[in-house]
Amino acid sequence: MLIVIKGAGDLASGIALRLYHAGFDIIMTEIAAPLAVRRTVSFSQAVYEGRAEVEDVTAVLVGDEVAMRRAFAEKRIAVFVDPAASILGRCKPGAVVDAIMAKKNTGTSLNDAPVVIGIGPGFAAGTDCHAVVETKRGHTLGRLITRGSALPNTGIPGDIGGYTVERLLCAGISGVFEARSEIGDMVKQGDVVAVVSPQTGKGADEASGGAGCVPVRAEIDGILRGLLPSGIQVTRGMKAGDIDPRCEREHCFTVSDKALAIAGGVLEGILRFNMLLHRIINA
Repeated sequence: MLIVIKGAGDLASGIALRLYHAGFDIIMTEIAAPLAVRRTVSFSQAVYEGRAEVEDVTAVLVGDEVAMRRAFAEKRIAVFVDPAASILGRCKPGAVVDAIMAKKNTGTSLNDAPVVIGIGPGFAAGTDCHAVVETKRGHTLGRLITRGSALPNTGIPGDIGGYTVERLLCAGISGVFEARSEIGDMVKQGDVVAVVSPQTGKGADEASGGAGCVPVRAEIDGILRGLLPSGIQVTRGMKAGDIDPRCEREHCFTVSDKALAIAGGVLEGILRFNMLLHRIINA
């Protein structure tokens, strides 16, 4: 069975990993310049590097169906730069999972596939998808919702190690992002982990000393679990990094508990609705 996952960030990649291990062929669609912060566990890196490995699974960037089929033959996930998910009209998947995490529906329809699942807020089961999977940390994380919607977005990230908004790194101005640390590094409160330069082009390479350069500082002690790559254009207030106060380096390079819980809900939904379809057809 072929499954299309819209988005290839860390949550979408956790879904892809679990579905791949369950034996499905996976296509992922992405924008031309992905902004995943947890790059070490995001198949979106294939857009920049041609391939990306998350744990024991490899994804490759493909440009057409021939390359896609080659990827499947080599036991790889296929990643398309296809923001509009036009591949849906050509490949006829058995299921579509919208994991863009836009907090709203950007175009997913019940007609996209026999099984359509929305991830997080912005979807209504029975209206624009068959089911929704809860993404908010807590008692209902990963639950498959067949009536209604996921809990609304509060704008406050989930609690990890006693911290919420404090663990996020955000751009202070719009400009060019330049990392000064790497994912997996230990940081202390007040450390400059990146800078944002309002300049472009050559000025971006001199961001550490350029006029108007704004530092991105850690607000807590911890380990860098996520960080945008250098050279990315950012906007003021945009999420640029993630500090994990638990300081477990392995967490930086493996799919999170949250992603796996959500992936479990997706797997349940695909199997549940696929079985229902078979019963209807064979009735």
